Order: sequence, then C-alpha cells, then structure tokens
Amino acid sequence: MYKILVADDEKDVVSLLRDYLELNGYCVFTAYNGVEAVEAASNAPDLILLDVNMPGMDGFEVCSRLREHINCPILFLTARVEDSDKISGFAAGGDDYIIKPFSLDELGARIAAHIRREQRSAASANVRFFGNIVINYTEKTVRVGNDDIDLTKKEYGIVELLSVNMGQVFDKERIYEKIWGYDADGDSSVVAEHIRRLRAKLAKYGEESHLGTVWGMGYKWIK
Repeated sequence: MYKILVADDEKDVVSLLRDYLELNGYCVFTAYNGVEAVEAASNAPDLILLDVNMPGMDGFEVCSRLREHINCPILFLTARVEDSDKISGFAAGGDDYIIKPFSLDELGARIAAHIRREQRSAASANVRFFGNIVINYTEKTVRVGNDDIDLTKKEYGIVELLSVNMGQVFDKERIYEKIWGYDADGDSSVVAEHIRRLRAKLAKYGEESHLGTVWGMGYKWIK
C-alpha cells in the first residue's frame, strides 16, 4: 500500500483528501502546519501533497528542507496562480503544482502517474527528523541543518539503536551487546565514554538533549 502525506492548514481539505485517498487504497498521514509536515515525513511517504500557505513554515520552506533528504514526489496544493509562485515551487523542489479548487479525479490521476514514475527510479531514503537533526538510516549519516556530524561507526550505531526505539531505555549492557556484539572483547564500560563523546558532538549544535539519561537504568532517545 502506497503512503501519502497530506499537509494543509484547512481541516476540511485534509479530511476530503484523506477520505478520497483512503477510498482509493492509499495509506494517508496528515499534517496541519509546516512543522507537523516535516515530522510526518519520517513515515517515508511515497508522495506528499503540500499546501503552500501554512502557518509558521510555509510549503516552499517545508519542501526545501525535505528535498535535501527525501526523493518522493511533492505536489503543491494552492490557490496561488502567479507564475512567480509556480517558479518558486519548482525551485524549492516541487514536482507538480495543482491549483485549488481542483478535480479529485484529476488529482488522483496525477498522484498515480507520479507514483508510477517514482517506482521506476531509486527508492526514497529511510529518513527521520528530530528537531533540527536528520538521521538518514539508508546512508547511515546524521546531520544538523546543512552540517554532517562526524560520528564513528559505534557512535552512529548507538544513535540508530536509540532513535529507532525512541523513548525505550537501554542499559549499558544491552547497548554493548547490540552494537559491539555478544562475542566482543571488552565490557560495557566503554558505552558511557561513547555516550559522552556523542553528547559533546551534538552539543556543538545545541542538540545534546535528544540523548537522555535515565538515572540507574540507562539511556534513551528523546524527540
């Protein structure tokens, strides 16, 4: 089942599109502003329907941010008709521009065409967003804004383990077994040092708060 993210600050529009798309066999995620849209993109949608005029972070800004990490088609939904707005949408990385009001059947046909085209190209990367942090699990990279964080293999392994299981507490022994392996030489004391180094690297970008300590129990990833 293909996944579609619908982001629009008009709840009636979101409800209409969700009902239509689900009726046509799609799995639908929704967002009502730009920040929610970026967070919902962690669900790895196959296509995004993105309203231009949203509070806080508009559609162009959302598209520009997502396009650094996500390859799926992004279709703008907007009442704007000026050529300059269309150019801005395409420059931000959009793939299509649909003017409101629109025909649901035409929209459905465009969605199907974009998904077919996308399936012939490389699959989208598995990416999650945590505030300003972007973790690309396909490329095994961690980025804050435009900056890549230089992590060792073990450090990245800890980030991946904790972030994929967000909120779950892992003690040092379990982290050691997962990252170093059951048969590794050494002991779990090295985990604390790796956590310290990780925090120091994240602190340079003000993002160390994502790596939480549960005293007497272990560590967890905080959104």
